[in-house]
Amino acid sequence: ANPVILEPYGNLKVYIPDEFMGDIIGDLNKRRGRVMGMSPAENNMQVVEAEVPMSEMHSYAIDLRSMTRGWGSFDMDFARYEETPPVVQAAIIEEAKALMEEEEDE
Repeated sequence: ANPVILEPYGNLKVYIPDEFMGDIIGDLNKRRGRVMGMSPAENNMQVVEAEVPMSEMHSYAIDLRSMTRGWGSFDMDFARYEETPPVVQAAIIEEAKALMEEEEDE
């Protein structure tokens, strides 16, 4: 058997003013997101659609408000599970081993 660790991914729609497009796309890339498309909306707004690991989205509401000076908003829905990248899997395994060792020492 070759076990893998899966993580939940979500479909993200970010509503932002045109001027913040570069900052938002850069931030989504840092969060291991995949930008699926962009489309114009009314009142000089843009809609960015992406698939993002849900584990990377805990502070997104605060970060989005900060990047867009309060103008940005988003919707996110669960999409599916995907295999976690090997680097992230290794970090998760090391953390679990450390926790097990702490419990054995107690």
